[in-house]
Amino acid sequence: MNWPAVRAIYVFEMHRFLRTATQSILAPVISTSLYFVVFGAAIGARMNTVDGVPYGLFIVPGLMMLSLLTQSITNASFGIYFPRFAGTIYEILSAPISPVEVVLGYVGAAASKAIIIALIILATAALFVPLRVEHPFWMLAFLLLTAVTFSLFGFVIGLWADGFERLQMVPLLIITPLTFLGGSFYAIEMLPPFWQTVSLANPVVYLISGFRWSFFGRADIGIAASLGMTMLFLVLCLGAVTYIFRTGYRLKS
Repeated sequence: MNWPAVRAIYVFEMHRFLRTATQSILAPVISTSLYFVVFGAAIGARMNTVDGVPYGLFIVPGLMMLSLLTQSITNASFGIYFPRFAGTIYEILSAPISPVEVVLGYVGAAASKAIIIALIILATAALFVPLRVEHPFWMLAFLLLTAVTFSLFGFVIGLWADGFERLQMVPLLIITPLTFLGGSFYAIEMLPPFWQTVSLANPVVYLISGFRWSFFGRADIGIAASLGMTMLFLVLCLGAVTYIFRTGYRLKS
């Protein structure tokens, strides 16, 4: 393993994040505050608790997961797309670096940035509600697994996209709606039976449910199903990345 090469890619990507640190940190703080003002004050005033959890506290895992998914995909997709756009991808492919090392560098940096933003949101939430995490180990495990999985997904999108429009299409038109409809701000059991069944087809439901369980010890979906769905998507993304490097799909175009 060429760890200096992995570190070089990782450090370069993290420096790109630090160059816009003010924007990267301020944006989630403001958006989280607005969510608490709008949802916590407007809806929370009419719905004090959800499954025994104060509503303001109930939405914290959903807010973190919403940011984690979009940030993981966006950071990884832009990270690998820019070398393709600028033509520097040829230098990476011709360097003595294996595909595993390239993926570790880009995906590791994207996942790190997404986790930092999620933790900033958690710290901001602590200013509005008294936080409690019943299973901190599983909270960190879900945080890490989800960040790595969707960073891999973003890496695939960055190689698939042939323009900036496609880079934005998946996070904005697919991931964000699925997250909002995945129980970020409500419990699935609050829906009519038919829509509860339909919601089970949304993979984000399993991610949010498992993450919420790590906070409160209760969830809409069993922890085993949530963890299994996360691992399944991780395996699928690893398979897609392996296929891309074996076939060279869109690596040089």
